[in-house]
Amino acid sequence: MNAITSTDFHLPGQGDKYVGKVRDVYEVGSDMLAMVVTDRISAFDVVLPAGIPYKGQILNLIAAKFLDATSDILPNWKTAVPNPAVTVGMKCEPFKIEMVIRGYLAGHAWREYKAGKRTLCGVPLPEGMVENQAFPEPLITPTTKAAEGHDEDVSREQILSMGLATPEEYAQLEAYTRAIFKRGSEIAAGRGLILVDTKYEFGKKDGGIILMDEVHTPDSSRYFYAEGYEERLRKGEPQRQLSKEFVREWLMANGFQGRAGQKVPEMTPEVVSGITDRYIELYEHITGEKFLKEEYSAASVEQDLKDYLSRV
Repeated sequence: MNAITSTDFHLPGQGDKYVGKVRDVYEVGSDMLAMVVTDRISAFDVVLPAGIPYKGQILNLIAAKFLDATSDILPNWKTAVPNPAVTVGMKCEPFKIEMVIRGYLAGHAWREYKAGKRTLCGVPLPEGMVENQAFPEPLITPTTKAAEGHDEDVSREQILSMGLATPEEYAQLEAYTRAIFKRGSEIAAGRGLILVDTKYEFGKKDGGIILMDEVHTPDSSRYFYAEGYEERLRKGEPQRQLSKEFVREWLMANGFQGRAGQKVPEMTPEVVSGITDRYIELYEHITGEKFLKEEYSAASVEQDLKDYLSRV
C-alpha cells in the first residue's frame, strides 16, 4: 500500500493550512481544526524521504484513545475522529513549548548525562546513575516548539523570561503534565509496559488550558517492556523498547544523526515494511487491541472528512 506523505485537501470553509513534520492541519471556519496524521516519519528533526504505511492511522488512533482516557484530568481539543487518520477539534492558542516529562534516564537525557552534564533544562540530575535507571521522581524538562529545525531544551526560568507562559500558567502546565503522566504510567503498567518518557502540548481556549495533539504515541513517548526490566538494568543490557527509538538507532548505525553533510541511508521496501510492522506491534501493545489494516488513500481520507463536515 502506498503511504500518504502529503495532502492537498479542499474543504468547505477551509482557511489556512499548516504542514508540520508529520501532521497537516487545516483550519475550518473560525474555531475548528482538522488534523491529518500523514505517514511521514521524522527523526532527529528531519523528515525522512519514505513514508510508512498505516503509521498515520496508528498514531491518530492511539492519541484519540489517550485523549479520551485523560479527559477527566483536563479538557482536550478533540471533538471527532471522522477517519482513522484524522482528528477534528477546537482551534486554540498553543503554548510554544513542549512539556517533556521523564521517569527514567534514557534517550536524550542519557546522552546528555553520558557527556558529563548534570543539569537538564535547569533541573539537577543525581550523580551515579546508569542508563535506563528510574529517577527518584519524574523530571519535567521542557523544550521550545520550533516551527522549523530543532526544538531546544529550555528551563522554567527561560520560559517565564521569554513570556511563553505566566508563572500561574506554567505551574498549571506542570501539574497537568504530572497527572497525565501518572495516568499513562498506570495504563501502561496494566499492559506490561513502562512509560519511560513523553511530551505533551497544551493550548489556551476561552481562558482555560486544554490538552492538544498526540498523547502517549510511540512518536511522542518511549515505552519499555516491564518483564525483564530489572534484570536487564542490573546486567547493563539494553531494554526492550516500544518507541520510535529503533528508527533513530537504525539511522545512527548507518551514519545519520541529522547533522550537516550527513545523508539519510536508503530506505528500501524491506526497511519501510519493517518499520510498519514495528508500529503495528506498538499499537497492539499500547492499546491492547488488534490493529486492522484497511486500504486508504489521500482521496478517501479527504472524502471522509468532507462527509463529516457536511453533518456538523
